[in-house]
Amino acid sequence: MAKLKVAVLISARGSNMQSLVHACSAPGFPAEIVCVLSNNLEAAGLKFAAENAIPTRVIDHRDFENREAFDAKLTEFLASIDVDLICLAGFMRLLTPEFVNRWQDKILNIHPSLLPAFKGLHVHERAIESGARFTGCTVHFVRPEMDEGPIITQAVVPIHQTDTPEALAARILEQEHLIYPLALKLVAENRVKIHGAVVLIEAADEQHHALLNPKVEGF
Repeated sequence: MAKLKVAVLISARGSNMQSLVHACSAPGFPAEIVCVLSNNLEAAGLKFAAENAIPTRVIDHRDFENREAFDAKLTEFLASIDVDLICLAGFMRLLTPEFVNRWQDKILNIHPSLLPAFKGLHVHERAIESGARFTGCTVHFVRPEMDEGPIITQAVVPIHQTDTPEALAARILEQEHLIYPLALKLVAENRVKIHGAVVLIEAADEQHHALLNPKVEGF
């Protein structure tokens, strides 16, 4: 079976991109990263990608007069390399509805909270200030609304009473690096089925049970 062709979009160091690169390098992994694209020429993740023999591309959003023109260029390039899936990994640009709809069910994103809680920015500060006992991270399909879309994988992280936003973010990032490759693997194996706003996982591994949301029937 041909591997799923993936483009990863970053704006900075792209630590989640790096976790995907490592996962895709494993024998038998069902996806391959065919390009790392950034809107920022100075993104540190571009160097990592190049060092791992992955083609890179920069499309600077500042070269375009509006979001629509920028996103149109993204689509033109991604279509030209025939990608099957787009993984957002710290890509700090809001995508237009036109772009999202063009790539319907072909864009994954990772967010550092247990969606639908704490959408948007300053997530860790807000989680601590809320008094919540748990937070975490989520991989989901992208929809035009910010931080919306069917959830594929999640991981739960406790909030300690002594936590700073930085300490909490570091612990959550460790889990992000686990659940993003898992979500990509499930999608690449064609085991992810979208039913309305809900994802069902076919033949889920019991060891990953706690990371799958919603719970797969029979587990």
